[in-house]
Amino acid sequence: MESRNTSRRNFLALSMGLPIGAALAACGTSGPTRPGATSSGGGGGATYWYLSGQPQEGVRKSTIDRFNAANPDGKITGTTFQNDAFKTKIKTAIGAGQAPTLIWGWGGGGLRSYVQAGQVDDLTSWFDQNAAVKDKLFPSSFGAATIDGKIYAMPCETMQPIVLYYDKRAFDKIGAKPPESWGEIMALVPKFNAQGIAPFSLGGQSRWTNMMWLEFVFDRMGGPEVFQAVFDGEKDAWNNPIAIDALGKVQELVKADGFIKGFSSITADSNADQALLYTGKAAMMLHGGWTYGGMSTDGGDFVSGGNLGYMNFPPVEGGTGDPSNTVGNPGQYMSISSKATPEEKEIAKKFFATELISDASAKEWVTTGAVPIIKGSDKEFASSKDADFLNFAYGIAVNAKTFAQSWDQALSPTAAETLLDNIAKLFQLSISPQEFATNMNAVIGK
Repeated sequence: MESRNTSRRNFLALSMGLPIGAALAACGTSGPTRPGATSSGGGGGATYWYLSGQPQEGVRKSTIDRFNAANPDGKITGTTFQNDAFKTKIKTAIGAGQAPTLIWGWGGGGLRSYVQAGQVDDLTSWFDQNAAVKDKLFPSSFGAATIDGKIYAMPCETMQPIVLYYDKRAFDKIGAKPPESWGEIMALVPKFNAQGIAPFSLGGQSRWTNMMWLEFVFDRMGGPEVFQAVFDGEKDAWNNPIAIDALGKVQELVKADGFIKGFSSITADSNADQALLYTGKAAMMLHGGWTYGGMSTDGGDFVSGGNLGYMNFPPVEGGTGDPSNTVGNPGQYMSISSKATPEEKEIAKKFFATELISDASAKEWVTTGAVPIIKGSDKEFASSKDADFLNFAYGIAVNAKTFAQSWDQALSPTAAETLLDNIAKLFQLSISPQEFATNMNAVIGK
């Protein structure tokens, strides 16, 4: 079994409230793609693959463009991919020794696998020599970038909790208020269905979207310790009675028609799940903070007209988890390929120290409705049209007792793929909670 030197202390340290340090990120950005499309740069220099989808793609492109304009002799060439396609492409490229110079990712278990294979550079000494860069970022953002006490990735971009969004118009239609407990969620389901409104939108084909439900229900019922046992490699950790009960609760929601019909064929990469919310076809959606920008851009007056509501996930009756807890990823991350040339590596490090964490970049992230990972960026909120949401997202991070990293990023790639496969089956009702636990126990520590 793999040694987990990042076990309990570091896993929870990924995400304690901002006074201790907090940052998170999307499990993945969604949106339309142009696979293989060059975003900027060209003619030698460093290479960088990143996720497509607006408005995030636009910020990443302009960040590269500004860097290239200031560094004409050492440019970066960017290429975009959809979320799920990126995950497959980057693994294949790294394994074949053909990785881009800059390896974008989510840290955690995926980064650990790269480190163990010698595929990314140790950046510890670089951060020691560039203390000002490290000090500009929230301390806990380095948790998922640190493997066995060494830093292998640059935290970057934004803090984005998983949020329970809701359409105020739908609630007005049935004369109800947003749910304050799991029991109220279940009580709302038949009321919305009776009005021809799906209770929850879900892009279930993407699988990781389903996972958000388990992350919150597990936490609300038993606190972060339930998944922590899995992360620590404890034998049969998924057999915890709280875990079995939580799995059952989620299936009860599926059986009650809590999700949009045909959710297992809806993709998050296409933003179809967001569209179901802002077009009034679904009343609620559990999704990443990054989707706020997409709904604001694509949803007409849904956001600007004050129709979008948002909240942290409510408690589960009888649960012991702190209702201030949240889940997500502690920042997006960039590593440097060990196969890159010395010149490419120097370009990458210059990018890290300059434009990637510049004030201009931070301001652009704020304009998308996202909270930058850079300290002091909250000063930009007041002048933003999205100030309410930005302060809400920032407040969740500040007040969270625990901010746990998304499961599929905390675990190894092998365990994560098994997890996502079994989550899909759980939501399709093709396996029972106990079968889920048995299947997952088989890959603990792998």
